[in-house]
Amino acid sequence: MAEVKVPELAESISEGSIAQWLKQPGDHVEKGEYVLELETDKVNVEIISDYTGTLSEHLAEEGDTVQVGQAIAIVDENGSAAAAPKAEAPKAEEAKEAKAEPAKKEQAAPAKEAPKSETKDASSTQQVIASPAARKLAREKGIDLTQVPVADPLGRVRVQDVEAASNAPAAPAAATNTAPTAKQAVAPVEVNDDRIEVVKMTRRRQTIAKRLVQVQSEAAMLTTFNEVDLSAVMELRSRHKDSFVKANDVKLGFMSFFTKAVIGALKKYPLLNAEIKGDHILKKNFYDIGVAVSTDEGLVVPVVRDADRKSFAEIEKNISDLAVKARSNKLGLSDLSGGTFTITNGGTFGSLLSTPILNAPQVGILGMHTIKTRPIAVGDQIENRPMMYLALSYDHRIVDGKEAVGFLVAIKDMLEDPEQLLLQG
Repeated sequence: MAEVKVPELAESISEGSIAQWLKQPGDHVEKGEYVLELETDKVNVEIISDYTGTLSEHLAEEGDTVQVGQAIAIVDENGSAAAAPKAEAPKAEEAKEAKAEPAKKEQAAPAKEAPKSETKDASSTQQVIASPAARKLAREKGIDLTQVPVADPLGRVRVQDVEAASNAPAAPAAATNTAPTAKQAVAPVEVNDDRIEVVKMTRRRQTIAKRLVQVQSEAAMLTTFNEVDLSAVMELRSRHKDSFVKANDVKLGFMSFFTKAVIGALKKYPLLNAEIKGDHILKKNFYDIGVAVSTDEGLVVPVVRDADRKSFAEIEKNISDLAVKARSNKLGLSDLSGGTFTITNGGTFGSLLSTPILNAPQVGILGMHTIKTRPIAVGDQIENRPMMYLALSYDHRIVDGKEAVGFLVAIKDMLEDPEQLLLQG
C-alpha cells in the first residue's frame, strides 16, 4: 500500500481544500496521473499519484482542508481495477475477528492513540511556512513556530517575527496561544429563516478577505488622485490600431501604455517599487508588474515579468494570455508569485473613482477608471476631452506625499505626451 500525499506547492502555501476527486476508490491509476483537484488560496492545482495501482481509499472528502505532506489517498500497487469489488469480501471476516477479540482491540486502541497525537504535534511545526533562517533562530531560542505572530500577509514566518516573539512579554504570548484554538472552534452558521441562504466562502475568498483586512490594519495606506487627458493616446491608437494588429496579432490596448508609464514613473520614484521588511527597505531594481484580473472565483493578480524589457506588443500579449488563463482557472503559482507594483482597472466595470487597496507586500497600486468625455479648459478655450481619473494608493510608512503626488503627475505627463514612453518607459 502506498500513500498519496499533498506535495509541496509553494513556499507560501501550507494547506488547501479538496475541490474534486478525479479518481474514485476502485479506479486504476497510473504513475503521474491526476487523482484530485486541490483548491489553494492562490490557484487550483491537480495532484498526481506517484504510484501505479488501484486507488483503494480516500482519506479525505471533497471540501476537507488538508495540509502539505498529509496523506489523502491509498493506492494498492498490487491491485487492479477488477480487484476493487472483492474488497467487500474480507469485511465479514474482519467483523468476525473484531467480535471475537474485543478486549484485545480495546487494549490496543490507547496504545495507538498516543503516537498519533505525538506525530501530529511533531509535524505541526514542520507545516509552518518559515524561512530557513527563521527556523534556525527559533531552534536556538527554543521558540515554537506555531505560536509566532506573523506579519507577512502570505503567512510566512520570517526572522524578524521570531525575534519579536522572543522579545515579547509573557502576557501577550499567552493571548496569542488562544488564537489557533479559537479558529478551530468556529461553529457552522445556523439560521432559522429559510429566506437566508448560507454559503461557505471558498478558500480563495477567505484568503482575499483576510489579506484585505490585514493590509489595512498593518499599512499606513493613503490614496492620492489626479486626472489624465487621453486624447493623445486615443489618437495614436486610432492611427496605428490596424497596422499594429497585422504586425503583432494582438490589439493595441490601453494597458500597455499605462504599464509603460508606470515603469517610467517607478524609475523616477523607486520607493514605490520597494518592500518593507522589518526595519529595512528592499529597493527592487526590476519591474514585475501585477495586473488585477476579475474572475468568478475572485480577484487574482498575475504578474508581467520584466515588463521594462518588453515592447508594447509583448505586454499586450502577456496580459491577454494571463487574463485567459485566469478566467479558465489555469494560472500557475509562478504566474502569481512576486510582483513589485500592481495596476487595477475598475473602469472595465464602469467605475468612475475608487481607492484601491494595496497588494501586500507591495507599497503602491495604481487604479485606472472609466473614460468620460468632459469639458476641459484648454488655454482660453473649452473643449470636450476623454478624461480618466487616476488613483494611487501607497504605504505612507516609506512613501511620502511628495513622492506619491510626483509619481502620479509623471504618469499623467507621459500619457498626455505618449512619445515620452519611448524614452522613459
